[in-house]
Amino acid sequence: MKRSEQVEAISKALAAAQAEMRNPAFDSSNPHFRNKFASLAAIRNAVVPVFSKHGLSVMQELTTDELGVSCTTIIQHESGQWLEFGPLTMPANKPDAQGLGSAATYCRRYALQAVVAVVGDEDDDAEAAQGRKPLTVDPRGELGKSIDPAKRDAVIQSFRAAFDLDAEEKDIAFAVVAVHERVSQDHDLYIAAADGMTAKERSAIKKYIQIAKEQARAEPKL
Repeated sequence: MKRSEQVEAISKALAAAQAEMRNPAFDSSNPHFRNKFASLAAIRNAVVPVFSKHGLSVMQELTTDELGVSCTTIIQHESGQWLEFGPLTMPANKPDAQGLGSAATYCRRYALQAVVAVVGDEDDDAEAAQGRKPLTVDPRGELGKSIDPAKRDAVIQSFRAAFDLDAEEKDIAFAVVAVHERVSQDHDLYIAAADGMTAKERSAIKKYIQIAKEQARAEPKL
């Protein structure tokens, strides 16, 4: 995190804003895993009016590279003091307007709720009820000791981010394949991440890889 030289005023304003802030409404759902979550609009509606009341504003800068879309979130106070968080990077299913747009929305949503400490997704109990494992599982016994847990958890989150994209099935498939191709170069890390996911998620990876292959065969060759 980066910050202005002085943070007394912005810290006081944030404390006051968070005391009034409530979690956003879970107004959206993922059709593949049937989990509910708050859309970017719902999170914005929960945050911005309370921020404005206390002299706070939020900005989110987006950049793109070969890994996907990255979001840097900046909170400013009317005093001129500021806090900068990130960047948070999410994979893009395709390097086109739709793919980058979906990744940008997902990235902004997760970054904003993390920075302001609101909950926009079902908690671990809900995840467990749906069969998803929390990211703290210890993969493959002895193998797990040689794998950086942070790297393993980042891979799991990348796959879940691809699963949760608000996009057509074929576009989700391309996003899953992008994560798969990037991570599969490190066999032990890939296996550790797979052991940290549910059987349903592992099956979904196989399904989406197959969908992407079929889609690639169906596209006309230039």
